[in-house]
This record gives sequence, C-alpha cells and structure tokens, in this order.
Amino acid sequence: ARAAEVNALMEKHAQHWRPERMPTVDRNILRLAIYELLKKDSPPAVVLDEALELARRFAGDDSIGFVNGILDAVRKEVSERAL
Repeated sequence: ARAAEVNALMEKHAQHWRPERMPTVDRNILRLAIYELLKKDSPPAVVLDEALELARRFAGDDSIGFVNGILDAVRKEVSERAL
C-alpha cells in the first residue's frame, strides 16, 4: 500500500542512482527499512542497524555505506515530518 511512497523516498535520497541500477539486494534492503521507518513501530536506530546487518551478510562491502547513507537521510526526513 505504501510502495509508491517508499520508492519515492528511496529515489529522492539515492542521489544519481535510479532504483533499477541498484543491486537487487541493496534495493530490497532499502525498501524494507524505509517501510519500517515510515511505520514507526521500531526505533530508527534499530531499523538502521538491522538493515546494515542484512547488507553485511547478503551484499558487498560497498553496499554498507550506500545503504547507510540513504537510510540516514530518509530517517532524518521522516523524523522531521513528525515534528
């Protein structure tokens, strides 16, 4: 139900990266974590930590920084919306 919103946030904060160019694992980790950040059921730090653990386990070393950068920017935007 929130796929369009999740994808829009991912594209907005993945500067110079279209989702179709991202590695599939990275893209899906981002989608999952962004959805969790929007639901606000879990603390943002936990969401980011779990996403980075998935990136460490299933993606390459470059993916960790990539995923972290995008999710941190999304986290900031989502928390600013709540104010």
